[in-house]
Amino acid sequence: MLDRIADKWSLLVIALLDKRSLHFTELRRMIDGISQRMLARTLRHLERDGLVTRTVHPTVPPRVDYELTALGATLHQTIRALVTWTETHQNDIAAARAAYDMRAAAEQAQAQREAAERDAIAREVLAGHR
Repeated sequence: MLDRIADKWSLLVIALLDKRSLHFTELRRMIDGISQRMLARTLRHLERDGLVTRTVHPTVPPRVDYELTALGATLHQTIRALVTWTETHQNDIAAARAAYDMRAAAEQAQAQREAAERDAIAREVLAGHR
C-alpha cells in the first residue's frame, strides 16, 4: 500500500484533487510528464484503494470527474505535512548530500591512490624477478 500511495504520480494526483474535482484531461495537462496510460492506471489504483471517486457524466463525449474521498482527504493532510517537513529541511538535506559526496569522492581518490601504489610495487617485484 505504501509503495502505491508514495509514488510520485499518486502524490501529485492527490495533491491536485485536494481543492476540487478535476476531469481526466485537466489532470493530464496539470501533471507534466505523465502519459495518458500512467494517469489512467494511477487513478484506477487510487479509486480501488478508496482514495478517489470517479464520476462518469452521460454526455457526448463522456465526461469523467475525479475527486478525493474523505479517506483521500485525510491522506492529503499527511502528504502536506511531509511536504512541509521537506521544505523546512531542504537546506539541511542539500548540505548533508554535499558532505556525503565530498567524503565519497575523497574515499574513492584514496582507494585509487592505494591501488596505484600496489600496482607500482607489483611491477617493481616482477621487474626484479626477470
